[in-house]
Amino acid sequence: MRRNRPLSTQAISVLRALAADPSRWRYGYDLATEVHLKSGSLYPILVRLADRGLLEATWEAGPEGRPPRHLYRLSGAGREYVAGLPAAARASHSVPRPNLRLSEASCY
Repeated sequence: MRRNRPLSTQAISVLRALAADPSRWRYGYDLATEVHLKSGSLYPILVRLADRGLLEATWEAGPEGRPPRHLYRLSGAGREYVAGLPAAARASHSVPRPNLRLSEASCY
């Protein structure tokens, strides 16, 4: 089953980071550092973006004795998606905002 939910703020921040130099291949670790996401959040986002066709992904052979590394960059569709984002979404920060709703218990 394929879902077409809107992208999260974190996913948009990853796209924006890649859009800074769209033809450059980037390592996940570098992206995680730039957008302030832990690997447990970043890599599922990268997989979902690649599944949607917004990213290209490839493997780079590592030095002998080291595993290969994944590299990512925006696809043509990813570039179009970022270009179509409203200015507010393009400029939003990757830091999530706190949930300001009051709990039901505090209403009594």
